[in-house]
Amino acid sequence: MLTKRIIPCLDIKNGRTVKGINFVGLRDAGDPVELAKKYADEGADELVFLDISATLEGRNTTLEMVLKVAEQVNIPFTVGGGISSIDDVDRLLKFGADKISINSSAIKRPELINELSNKFGSQCIVVAIDAKQIEENWRVHLAGGSIATDLDLFDWAKEAEQRGAGEILFTSMNNDGTKDGFANDALAKLSEELNIPIIASGGAGSIQHFVDAFNIGKSDAALAASVFHFEEIAIQDLKKELKKNNIEVRL
Repeated sequence: MLTKRIIPCLDIKNGRTVKGINFVGLRDAGDPVELAKKYADEGADELVFLDISATLEGRNTTLEMVLKVAEQVNIPFTVGGGISSIDDVDRLLKFGADKISINSSAIKRPELINELSNKFGSQCIVVAIDAKQIEENWRVHLAGGSIATDLDLFDWAKEAEQRGAGEILFTSMNNDGTKDGFANDALAKLSEELNIPIIASGGAGSIQHFVDAFNIGKSDAALAASVFHFEEIAIQDLKKELKKNNIEVRL
């Protein structure tokens, strides 16, 4: 059985780590380089580093920061934000990223997934999807969740897999920042319909929420920000509890 992964997410804006409630009203949660090092030392399995201002403001993720974070970290490391070409990815991988995450750029031009996976291999291509449940349907959103599209979450995730995505990072906008738990029904459906790993994101507030994301949501990995940044949950404590619940993790 594959071990389940715990992934702290560093949302970056203007060179600082921030965490908002439902993507608005950002709080400063510290220095990204310090946090990255702390998490690697505490036993995080991977890190995700997202420049949340990048897509909206149309600028590339700050390469110097990626380099600094990569120097401090000995675990796999995903970078996203403002990535829209082979050149962008080439630079990020050279600066030390292990994987890259694309979101809005893939929706606007789905062929990008094929191009990147053909050039760099699907193992380093994560397609991030922000979706919101509106009545019965999960609708995909663009640009940090600020623009609604007509795309259905499950259709788009399947298309991303067919085009060469190696993983799906699904953030439920309904759950994000609420600390009420992950969107386990949608996660379970994604896990059933796709053959690539699904990373759960949005809603972590307690250790039980992580247990549920793996047991009910059938996720391969769970991502969170504020519960880690503000030291509400220690990664080692979380992993010990997961182990007690018969969930395989790397201690």
